[in-house]
Amino acid sequence: MKRCFDFILSLMGIMVLMPFFIVVAWGVRKDGGPAFFRQQRVGRFGRLFYLYKFRSMVMDADKIGALVTTTHDPRITRIGHFLRKTKMDELPQLINVLTGDISLVGPRPEVPYYVAKWPDSCKEKILSVKPGITDYASLYYNDEQAVLAKSEDPEKTYLEEVMPHKLRMYEQYVKDQTFWLDIRILLATLLKMAGIYA
Repeated sequence: MKRCFDFILSLMGIMVLMPFFIVVAWGVRKDGGPAFFRQQRVGRFGRLFYLYKFRSMVMDADKIGALVTTTHDPRITRIGHFLRKTKMDELPQLINVLTGDISLVGPRPEVPYYVAKWPDSCKEKILSVKPGITDYASLYYNDEQAVLAKSEDPEKTYLEEVMPHKLRMYEQYVKDQTFWLDIRILLATLLKMAGIYA
């Protein structure tokens, strides 16, 4: 049922948002470079796939700085600040949902570099489900960039504080997951994007 739900909603979302996709893609292209950014992530059972986003940073940003980003990261483009703040850079991930790489709700898919640092005790459990666009951690760390911006060493803060907390929330989702929990998380995410959910 979850796969059917994901497929129908992602297809409807892409169809409804297509005019918006075109406008945003045009705006990103004006900053130079391609409209979309793709990055290798770790999916269910450790399978690698490419995650899609609207590009919010300069070209080859991952080669000229850390994997984590902060609010005032100079690699973020002008339109990128808006896309990240509103989470609209994540919308192309509906394509990943449509193709079955991820689900609408599930632990956020991470890059191989950070997954390799996960404790073995939780890695198998978290990777037993499909990753998703949103989950407990996405709601809690809605503005993760601002949290990391307060640190003198954002990478260290992410590894020692943020990531362990996220992993606990990922494990909690795996334990609690039901269809109705997914519905509640989706609604909370939409309200958060609209600035209603605290």
